[in-house]
Amino acid sequence: MSADTDSVPDVTGLDHTTVTGWGRTAPTAARLIRPRTYEEAAAAVRDCGARGGIPRGLGRAYGDAAQNAGGSVLDMTGLDRVHAIDADGGTVLCDAGVSLHRLMEVLLPLGWFVPVTPGTRYVTVGGAIGADIHGKNHHVSGSFARHVLALELLTADGEIRTVIPGTPLFDATAGGMGLTGVILTATIRLQPVQTSLMSVDTERAADLDDLMARLAATDQRYRYSVAWVDLLARGAATGRAVLTRGDHAPLDALPARLRRDPLSFRTPRLPSAAVLPEGLLSRTTVGLFNELWYHKAPRSRSGQLQRISAFFHPLDGVPHWNRVYGRSGFVQYQFVVGYGQEDALRRIVRRISERRCPSFLAVLKRFGESDPGWLSFPVPGWTLALDIPAGLPGLGAFLDELDEEVATAGGRVYLAKDARLRPELLAVMYPRLDDFRALRAELDPHGVFTSDLSRRLSL
Repeated sequence: MSADTDSVPDVTGLDHTTVTGWGRTAPTAARLIRPRTYEEAAAAVRDCGARGGIPRGLGRAYGDAAQNAGGSVLDMTGLDRVHAIDADGGTVLCDAGVSLHRLMEVLLPLGWFVPVTPGTRYVTVGGAIGADIHGKNHHVSGSFARHVLALELLTADGEIRTVIPGTPLFDATAGGMGLTGVILTATIRLQPVQTSLMSVDTERAADLDDLMARLAATDQRYRYSVAWVDLLARGAATGRAVLTRGDHAPLDALPARLRRDPLSFRTPRLPSAAVLPEGLLSRTTVGLFNELWYHKAPRSRSGQLQRISAFFHPLDGVPHWNRVYGRSGFVQYQFVVGYGQEDALRRIVRRISERRCPSFLAVLKRFGESDPGWLSFPVPGWTLALDIPAGLPGLGAFLDELDEEVATAGGRVYLAKDARLRPELLAVMYPRLDDFRALRAELDPHGVFTSDLSRRLSL
């Protein structure tokens, strides 16, 4: 049985079960534990055994961050209560196992939205903090942990600590990939909205330079901004893109028929991608898709109304979409390089284009100010994320070369998506790594919390 989705048995101890990340590239076997109470979580931590344990949410980390070969994996989705909502002040107190989808269901009717959402709403609050997720609004709002007012953390010694921003333990936990302990609850500051619709502007960019110029000139006008990039385009069209930006639509922007229920939250569901044939994503098919996607986009369109699910999470409507890559799975590669390193970004995009990597999910965004987490990914600059079939010949060596280019430019890769970074580059990319390791050694000297990721990178 594979635990790459949110289907996990409701038991407190199992024989070893295969567990993978969302990319499905490196399955390992672990004892899967699903606590239902804080006491059961504490007992699970005590009973992890020599190979330790790692908390896991809904399994949307692409690589091996929520796997633990030969040890325990604590599925925290059984702790999923929303404890309190301050509808006047705009905060929510909830368990770490609550999904962003559930928060949207509960909060939108009250006129509130989560402060940050990635490309899927099927992540837990604990996972959002552990990976310090970012979204289309980082240039305005920062990452998820910036909006966390407090959290409760179960540490290796069995103590439950209240952790607040501005403390070393908070900065180690935000982006710490679950290695400082098990997050039990969090208090989160919310974003006020008048409707559940987005007002969206769309335009096409002819190439990468055109795209970067448009983003740099106008990004601050929008709360949310993202560009889909055609990484198979070459020559003068290298880096051509469709730029999509917007904000929450005000009530007066809605037609009369939608004002009757302006905060309704609807999530369409399409057939599962698991029914698609093996090997569908070739250079030819992805090239055809990219050509169609680029040319069907309007050259310029303003004020289109879209539902939240369509704007933020289009792939959530396709169950098991990660299986479209076949048995070998896929690698999600995301890096950031700082402002002033645009030539490095150009070189990397050109190399990917020349390598003919069949990626139909490639997005470019701009990051704002850095967040306080010692292993938090965003720094001011340009971030590119792309998916690549894992079976592509020579992929490992090619990505190693891109890692070197990113590191030389002072950039970094995203640990929540990584499955293959070489450990010697980690300290170059994350200058607070020694601080993280020192705090971890003090807090958890016996290595109770460990994962395939932490062993691979010596975290």
